[in-house]
Amino acid sequence: MSSPVPHHFQLLTYLLDSLASIGKVFLHFVESVGRLSMFAFHGMSGLWRMPIYWRQLRTQMIEIGYYSLPVVGLTAIFTGAVLALQSYSGFSRFNAESSIAIVVVLSITRELGPVMAGLMVAGRIGAAFAAEIGTMRVTEQIDALTTLSTNPYQYLVFPRLLAGFIVLPLLVLTADVIGVFGGYLVSVHSLGFSPIPYIKSTISFLEFRDVFSGLVKAAVFGFIIALMGCYHGFHSDRGAQGVGKATTNAVVSSSILILLSNYFITSLFFANE
Repeated sequence: MSSPVPHHFQLLTYLLDSLASIGKVFLHFVESVGRLSMFAFHGMSGLWRMPIYWRQLRTQMIEIGYYSLPVVGLTAIFTGAVLALQSYSGFSRFNAESSIAIVVVLSITRELGPVMAGLMVAGRIGAAFAAEIGTMRVTEQIDALTTLSTNPYQYLVFPRLLAGFIVLPLLVLTADVIGVFGGYLVSVHSLGFSPIPYIKSTISFLEFRDVFSGLVKAAVFGFIIALMGCYHGFHSDRGAQGVGKATTNAVVSSSILILLSNYFITSLFFANE
């Protein structure tokens, strides 16, 4: 009859199994980061390689910028309007209604403009990139590009990365104007503010750094959205289920990275305020 296993030996085995599980997760994370970094490097290699597919770049810029403008504009104007209403309901308790214009313009330009636009574009463009490239992977069109001596990174990935990096700041700048205008409409027509003092207060407290930090965020967000959409589409599994999974992963991962990078960029610009 075998003797029972000592209690301390069972505890040690459980501890080692737990550490092994943590190690597997960590190694998988490092492997994923490495694969993503190499993919980004190959995608950006179009900067020093020829040719540059200008038609692809123009098409993606129109897709990201022009066709995303309605949803971003609607999001911005209602965000500015709600921000003005919520600020008034809070500041009226302390007789600080005059600060509403400052709160609206700083919140929109620094945070809400780039973040909301980034999340909206991630839901629309990130999913579209993943679905399009994932379908090309499933139907072996990417392999056909390689057979025709066309670098798929240079033809498919680089134009999307560059378009996202260039266009999203322009989209966010438009969203900033629309969002501040939405706050102005609510403040003047619903809350009874005088138009001229409201506009003067908005302009006098707005600094170049506030707008510039939002545009830097937008450029980073645009690159992240395009990168994650292309990455998950490029590594999509076979079949319709694989394409659907790649689309979901692209939206989720880009949204998380947008919020994560937003914190670090904000701390970089405003940590010493």
